[in-house]
Amino acid sequence: MGSRQMEEKRPNLFKEAVERTPDIQNGYRIGLKALKGKDAGCVTAENTRMVDGSVDVDACTRDLYPNEARWDYVVGYRGCAYFLEVHPAHTSNVKEMIKKAEWLRNWLTMQAPALKTLQNGKSLYWVPSGKHNILPNSPQSRMLAQSHILLVGKLKLSE
Repeated sequence: MGSRQMEEKRPNLFKEAVERTPDIQNGYRIGLKALKGKDAGCVTAENTRMVDGSVDVDACTRDLYPNEARWDYVVGYRGCAYFLEVHPAHTSNVKEMIKKAEWLRNWLTMQAPALKTLQNGKSLYWVPSGKHNILPNSPQSRMLAQSHILLVGKLKLSE
């Protein structure tokens, strides 16, 4: 059996986890289709056939948690879940991002445990929606590191 046939037969654990999460069960999209407009360019995959799908968490949960600082997206790749926020990245946005991360972690624990088990490490990914002014050794950068938020130019999914 060729590797392509094996890839097609592998179970989509990401899709299964999304479907077992009532808050987002109807939000699953094939590939990166859940990422809106320019946000789609914020993720690259070394092997696009290994992208398990994506969900616009913010859109799915907006009515359920209207006053909360919700996280944007989750992308599945090779059976793991990567959480991505596309947002302006200035020093004044750091506390807001930490609040969003706290919401996400609480939501994963309380509402999305199946998805939480697929999380790739502790880190969450923040992709600036424009230029950013957060210097690597700044207090804001240290705050992000303590909160396991990585500021990246793009989320690069690879083997």
